[in-house]
Amino acid sequence: MNNRNDKNLKSSNSHKSRESHLSDKEGDIMTLANKNIVSISQSTHIKDAVATMVKKEFRRLPITDAGSGKLRGILTSMDVISFLGGGDKYNLMIEKHEDNFLAAINDPVRKIMTTKVRHITHKYSIKETIEYMIEKSAGAVPILNEEEKIVGMVAERDFILTLAGVFTDEIVQDFMTTDLITTTPGTPIEGASKIMVRNSFRRIPIVGKGKDIPKINKEELVGIMTSTDLLRFLGDSDLFNNLSSNSTLEILDSKVSDFMIRNVLTIDPLTRIGDLCKILIENGVGGVPVIKDHELLGIITERDILKLIVNSYSN
Repeated sequence: MNNRNDKNLKSSNSHKSRESHLSDKEGDIMTLANKNIVSISQSTHIKDAVATMVKKEFRRLPITDAGSGKLRGILTSMDVISFLGGGDKYNLMIEKHEDNFLAAINDPVRKIMTTKVRHITHKYSIKETIEYMIEKSAGAVPILNEEEKIVGMVAERDFILTLAGVFTDEIVQDFMTTDLITTTPGTPIEGASKIMVRNSFRRIPIVGKGKDIPKINKEELVGIMTSTDLLRFLGDSDLFNNLSSNSTLEILDSKVSDFMIRNVLTIDPLTRIGDLCKILIENGVGGVPVIKDHELLGIITERDILKLIVNSYSN
């Protein structure tokens, strides 16, 4: 690495190329938006909605009025995780269905959907959209027209796709999150879900005593659990076929080790952000742990890159 002054000079020079890369799109977020929208109705069963999310590899589904087509809500992976024991939506199982899991997952999605939907209009610029998503901690937002109908969706990943290879001077260690919350393979689903909901995490590193560092008295990364993994777990037909009862507690007793990803994609702290964008796209992931010499240093996600993008506009 060059010294900081050299790096700042390079960043200043490279900013012009980044800005010109995006300037033709500014003021027209629809150039980045996904216009092929999959939505569901408020009467769709929770189980069927989760199955759609898993099949389409979505972390969220807009919920529209069957008659008018207007946006009525959104079902996110966090809504499902809250329902699965992580938050207040778990009360649907306990209070209404008295611990009957199969009855609860056949309730309509309107019981657990988010009704106050963070959204933008088709008149937003790219810069305005990024600022809004960061301010609201939104991983994606529906785009509405004057009639409150969805005309597109834009997610953090859409910006990453555009900027892959653009950031050539910035490196991971300067933008990663280092204040980590981790859990262990033996943690029950309920405990892991609560960590995710309370901290608005879409992924949690799983740590344990690693075989690669037996002489060092510390834990290393042994897996990762994401909101998508929880959706797949809930959407797995074998899960329902193998239940010995309808009890929610039987589901929540399952351990993180039952469905965490063991072969974890990781990144070196000196990796360039532009190269990281390519890695995220090629592997279809939204974040990766940062590792050096078997030590977990941090994690970097699409949200961190989004903050870098908006900062580049301001400099």
